[in-house]
Amino acid sequence: MTIAIIGFVFLLVLAFIGFPLGFTTLAVGLVGFAYARDWNWHASLTMMSQQVVETGGSYGLSVIPLFILMGVFIHRANISEDLYRASYALVGRYRGGLAQATVLACAGFSAVSGSSLATAATMTKVAMPHMRRYRYDDALSSGVVSAGGTLGIMIPPSVPMVIYGLVAQEDIGKLFIAGVMPGILLTLLFMAAVWFTVQLNPAAGPAGTRMPAVERWRAYANVWPVVMLFVLILGGIYLGAFTPTEASGIGATGAALFAFWRGRLRTIAELYGALIEACRTTATLFMAIFGAQVFANFINLSGLPGELINIVEAMQLSAGGVVIAVCVICIILGMIFESVGLLLLIVPVFLPTLMALDVDLIWFGIIMIVVVEMGLITPPIGMNVFTVKTVMPDIALPRIFRGVMPFVVADFVALGLIFFFPLIAMWLVSHL
Repeated sequence: MTIAIIGFVFLLVLAFIGFPLGFTTLAVGLVGFAYARDWNWHASLTMMSQQVVETGGSYGLSVIPLFILMGVFIHRANISEDLYRASYALVGRYRGGLAQATVLACAGFSAVSGSSLATAATMTKVAMPHMRRYRYDDALSSGVVSAGGTLGIMIPPSVPMVIYGLVAQEDIGKLFIAGVMPGILLTLLFMAAVWFTVQLNPAAGPAGTRMPAVERWRAYANVWPVVMLFVLILGGIYLGAFTPTEASGIGATGAALFAFWRGRLRTIAELYGALIEACRTTATLFMAIFGAQVFANFINLSGLPGELINIVEAMQLSAGGVVIAVCVICIILGMIFESVGLLLLIVPVFLPTLMALDVDLIWFGIIMIVVVEMGLITPPIGMNVFTVKTVMPDIALPRIFRGVMPFVVADFVALGLIFFFPLIAMWLVSHL
């Protein structure tokens, strides 16, 4: 167990210095495995090569590049503008309405992008100019975009859900279905956080202008591709028409056709640019997966999972107590690591303990996604906050963190509701 703790310390130090997580976990896992085998480098290198080959050749992982490609095609089609306009048509005329429209637009974009950082970056460019035009407080504006972006990993299809499903060996389709109601719950809670903020400070979110009825219905009609893709993917999985992997291929094809219909991807250069963007994102993600697999083998060899089970038995913690302990650890580490890296580090370590306590791993997966969401917007290192800061460099970082605090509270409320009322996540799954 001591060697595992030393490995985690080295991992944290290298992460703070700025080394990429994939290479860091790979290096620490490789050296740690060799040390645990009496510096047998041949065994360590053989283990690493086997993990990389087996993981890279996994059919289940093919869902990741396809969903990433779908998100890239949708982004290239500029659907984010249509989503924001439709959301504005619905609630923009009310006090705080533009911020609530941003939450709804983020939820819609999340349903076809699967990425938190992509949602935050895209909606910052789309929504911030409108909110500034109506003199919204920058703290509320930047906070709602940062928090709204986290919906990208809860509302399916979600890349972190795919990662969790592969690591925990759980059905990805069930995870997607389980994320629907929590995603709706989080969207409503974020909108409630906006309402509460403007009640305390009405000047933070002035009302927008009312859109004429004809324009409103035209705005609603323009978002049919997102609705169609979302219903097609989840409906097909729910009804058993196709698997999540097949759904990802159908989604990517549908997104490409829609982008072509919108006048995009009609040249070799545009298609090449979209494919390169998807390849770069996929390569970065797979490097993190390879490193995490090697690191997980080192952790297993160190005996840490068995020691954790013994500690839990000695402390006589209930299954709920263990889940709460994991959540606390994830909230702390979430301030340092991004979502995929955190899932790849934490889930393999605690998985044997959770299985020994008969914890429902689909429900636990949704709990983990909510906790990871919180890490994306909590100081000192909230990845979504830094994404918004990069796009809007004139807004001070402390101001953005102040703006996300009501949404952190909303995340805690959602976490508590899902923890004490598991049916929020499991009701749809039970009818699958």
